[in-house]
Parts: sequence; structure tokens; C-alpha cells
Amino acid sequence: MSTTPLTASLIDLAAQGQLPLHQHMDHATIAWINDHRPDLPAAPQPALSPQSKELLVHNGLPTRWWADPRLYTSLHGVRHAMRTAALAAVLAEANGLDDADTATAVLAAAVHDCQRRHDKDDRGHGARAAIWLAANADTVWGHFGLTATPRRIVQATTAIRLHDVPYEAFTADDQADHARAERITDVVKAADALDRYRLPKLKWWPDAEYIREPAFHQLRSLAFDLVLISERAYLAGAGGAAAVRYALAEKGLV
Repeated sequence: MSTTPLTASLIDLAAQGQLPLHQHMDHATIAWINDHRPDLPAAPQPALSPQSKELLVHNGLPTRWWADPRLYTSLHGVRHAMRTAALAAVLAEANGLDDADTATAVLAAAVHDCQRRHDKDDRGHGARAAIWLAANADTVWGHFGLTATPRRIVQATTAIRLHDVPYEAFTADDQADHARAERITDVVKAADALDRYRLPKLKWWPDAEYIREPAFHQLRSLAFDLVLISERAYLAGAGGAAAVRYALAEKGLV
């Protein structure tokens, strides 16, 4: 029988190898994250385009889009989705993507984890989310005030399907798909990785070794701050979407 108390923090549970299927931020874990801030270079102040800022304003997604509503407030829920979408916007603009491709990257980042079944190593959740997005394209694009097109749907679903597949594990089919949506896929994978500062083990934090993104390192400070500010706001009583919007405003992204 486990002797782990029901009130144990995520850092305690991670240390004991007893993280539950559904993982929710707690005060001890966010304090630990703050105490372990890496020595990061100062992040340049991003200046997002009006379109990107408008997309991020609409970035609070409905609970019904999650396969399991219990995950909406978990480590892979709406706060992770919104931060990943914001980081995707910054990365896309830093890479010179045009408005259409930037919007596709933001949208893909926002829904990349919505079909997870739990917060542990849920293999195949990217493929499930890609299928879900293809089936709900008009609804999702409409939520952001955009119009779905076949090209955008293919690019977004490809990025989502591949986001949880390591580059070194790509099959020949994965390589072919990646070539058709390379820049958007690389942005989504990097944005997702940058938000790993929320996780309760240092070895799970962002690692550029697994990313193909030149701007990755210079955005680590911004990513860390977005986690810290939004998770503190959430634990202080703000709703998930409101907590992230507060963090985005603090960092000048909206």
C-alpha cells in the first residue's frame, strides 16, 4: 500500500515515481520551480503583430474540446495550450513566417494536446488530436476568427501529429509529412518544449538537443516567466485562461 499522502506535491510525487494520471499544479511545486530558475539569458522584448495579438486574445479554448475534461486544468490543459500558442507566435514571427503560416502555427499549438487521455506518457495523443482537428476544422478556425482551408488543415494536423514524435524516431512517412509542413511543425515542437518548465523534474525541462529551432535558447527566459506568472495567478484564484492572459500582458504579448 502506498504511504504517499493525498496532499503530496507534484515534486514529491515525481521524486517517488508516483505521479498520478491527472496532475495539477500546487503551491509547493511552483515554489520549487521558482527556486530552480536556470541561469538564462535575458529575453528580447517580443513585438508581436496585431494579428498574432488578436489570435492570443481568442486563445482561451472551450473545455469541451478536451477529450477528458479533467485535463482542462491539469499540466496539459488550457494554461499549457495558451502558453504554447503564445510561444509559437513569437517563434513564428522570429522566423519570418507570414501571417497565414503564423496563424496556422498558433492554432496548431493551441490544440496540440487536447486529445490526451492523461498527463503521463500518453503515446499517440498527437495523432488523435490531428484527427480531431481535421474533423472539427471549421469550428476551431472559426473560434480564432479564421477560415479553414485544405492547405492550412494539412499543415496544422501534420504539426500536431508530429509534435510528440522525436525527430530521431521519424519514419519515412513522417519525414515526408514533415517536409510538407516543416517550418510550422518545427515551431510547434519548439513551443511545446519551451513550456516544459511547468514539469516537476529538472531533467524534464527544455533541452535544445531535441529541437530544431535557432531562437529556442533566447526564448527560454520568456517561457520560464510565462509559467511562473500564470501558474501563480492560477493558484491565487484566477481562471485558467485569465491567468495566462495576465502573464501575456505582463510580458507585453497582448
